[in-house]
Order: sequence, then structure tokens, then C-alpha cells
Amino acid sequence: MTPVPLATAFAPPRPRSSARALAAGTSLAMSTVLGTAGVRPFRERMELRRSTLNDTLPVHSKWWREHGAASGELLYVALGDSAAQGIGASRPDRSYVGVLAEAMRAASPRSIRTVNLSVSGATTALAVRDQLPRLRTLSPDVVTVAIGANDIADWDAAAFDRNLRAILDELPRHAIVGELPCFHFPRNERRVAEANRMLRAAAGARGLAVAPLHEATRRQGLPGILTQFARDMFHPNDGGYAVWAEAFRPLVGARLDALELRPDGAELAESVGVGGRR
Repeated sequence: MTPVPLATAFAPPRPRSSARALAAGTSLAMSTVLGTAGVRPFRERMELRRSTLNDTLPVHSKWWREHGAASGELLYVALGDSAAQGIGASRPDRSYVGVLAEAMRAASPRSIRTVNLSVSGATTALAVRDQLPRLRTLSPDVVTVAIGANDIADWDAAAFDRNLRAILDELPRHAIVGELPCFHFPRNERRVAEANRMLRAAAGARGLAVAPLHEATRRQGLPGILTQFARDMFHPNDGGYAVWAEAFRPLVGARLDALELRPDGAELAESVGVGGRR
């Protein structure tokens, strides 16, 4: 079977909101609201759900480390936080990183190695400290970045802007940077809007492509809130991650198409450097 261009051939299935899923999501959302308000039985259930997801952190991290050791003709590198790790998904490869990696494998005649540098809980500051040094040792052909959601709770606009620019300065020119997703609540959304303005400005100044993650998640509306989040009502579930993957898909597909259209070896020569260097 001859592989076809990912940009036109691959589209993750769009999540559908069945009546049963909506009912379950409504119950979960109400339970979370009551738990957040301090109603004891619901708060205990909320803490248990969060604890259960936290137990998956080392499992996902180990899975990505093991798969990152595999060989491949093309190298896909992901930077980010728990969303890139796939916390909340039924399996690590159901994260948006896993969905995109599988799509590239299906579409490319060459093997794909995926190195996931993301760390659960990472902020932009921690990404600068922990992920950039590892990125400097690699020569990726495809790069996706989604970072900043963990900066919103303790928002410092100046620090976010400084750290984000430090990250973008070290990305290869073909890297794809995802916006912060929709947080839905007005207070957080004001911060997210400011963060995304900074992100688009910084990425634009460096010629980096931006995946419209905020709009992709925002337009899911109430059905998305009720059916596309994991049991902690913070991380996406499989359906939510499919939406994330769709936001990145056209840009990742265009990058893969460009790699396949160049003479053998040309794509490696162009991706040796970072920060616009060759």
C-alpha cells in the first residue's frame, strides 16, 4: 500500500456526544462543582479521581521513555506537559502526541521515531530548565510544542512571556507551536487570551507555525466540556485528545509532506540546527 500525504489523508475521528455520554458527563461535572465547593462526599470523590489519574504519571512516563529508544528514519519530538504525556487518555498513545505519531507512521514510507520530552506538571519555566537541554541533543524532523496551561493558575504575564520566548528561540524553524486550549471559565480565559496573544506574537516573529488549539477546543462547547474530559475534569480524555490532534494535523501533515517531497537526506540537513541555525 502506497502511503498518501498526511495533510490530506489523515483526519482523527471527531468525538460524538451520545445521550449516555452527555448524562455521564453532566453527573461528573456536577460532582466536581460540588467537590470544589467543599461538599464533603463529593470532595472526597473528586480527590480520589485525581489520585487515580496521578497514579498513571509514572506509567505514561515509562511508556514514552521505552518507545523513545526505538529507531526510526524520521524523528518526531514533542515538548509539553501532562497533555503531551497523555494523562487522562485510556493509553499513552491516545494522547495527541500518540495520535499524531501513529498518523505519521501510517502516511510515511519511512519509519518514525517519537521522543516525548514532555513532563507532567511542567510550566514554561520548567520546560526551559528540563526540556530544552534535551532538545539541544536532538536533530528532529518534526516538532510539536504545547506548553503554558500550568502557568495559568499562578499567572505571571512577564515570566510567561520571557520563558516562552526562551523556548521558541531554540526551536527549529519548522516547529509547530500549539496555543493554550480553552479553559471555558471567564477568569482563566482572560489569562489564556493574554497568553495566546503573546504566543502568537512571539511565534510570528520567529516564523513558527501556530496550531489553533484554543479555537479547536472552544468550539466543542458544552457537549465537549461534558464528554471530552477525563474524570478529573481537567485533562482531556481520548475524545478530547482527538480534538487536540486535529488542531495540529494540517500543519504536521504539511511538514511531513515537505519532508517526503525533498531529495533523500535533504530534510535531515535542514533540521540539524535549532533557533533558525543550520
